[in-house]
Amino acid sequence: MDEQYFSIKNSIKEVEIIEKSKFIVQAFPVSIEEEALFIIDQIKKEHYKATHNVPAYIIGKRQEIQKCSDDGEPSSTAGIPILEIIKKENLTNILIVVTRYFGGIKLGAGGLIRAYAHMAKKAIDHSEIVKYVLCQKIVVVVDYIYWGKLENKCNILGLYIDKVDFLEKVYIYIYLQENQRTIFLKQVEEITNGQGKIHLLEKEYIKYPC
Repeated sequence: MDEQYFSIKNSIKEVEIIEKSKFIVQAFPVSIEEEALFIIDQIKKEHYKATHNVPAYIIGKRQEIQKCSDDGEPSSTAGIPILEIIKKENLTNILIVVTRYFGGIKLGAGGLIRAYAHMAKKAIDHSEIVKYVLCQKIVVVVDYIYWGKLENKCNILGLYIDKVDFLEKVYIYIYLQENQRTIFLKQVEEITNGQGKIHLLEKEYIKYPC
């Protein structure tokens, strides 16, 4: 299983005039293909007067799903250039749609490829990129006297604490990246004099800023 992948944090929209044609690019984080198809359908309804609404998306931690359409532009001049930009930027779980309102000047095959690739790159450049890392979720159970030192150690190591339950003991739910596991588990043992209990839970992909 891949340990990490990259995507965009939020949706974004940019507009640019190229040779009198109005290009509108929109990028969205998506997790399943049905979500991408729904957004594409909504954009086509919103921009029903547009000359073209060109979509491209990649979905899956290993970029398993890769699809695009030229939506009436000459073959391979619109959808594929967008898709190639997404692949070049090593992103996944992302949908990009470029809407074009024709302005009267034909761009030719080369011009179209450059225009659609440029708009896709513009959307990505203006997006916040996030990294999803496969983490092991654990719960550490300790007496109250150890909580302060453990919290401080988590902050020093930059660990992601999901939540803390203060019951008869303190239950600390933490996400650990692979390179953090060994050192942190050793720290728990040292801080609690071997009294702390650690339980492994599920593994999840957790979002981190790049």
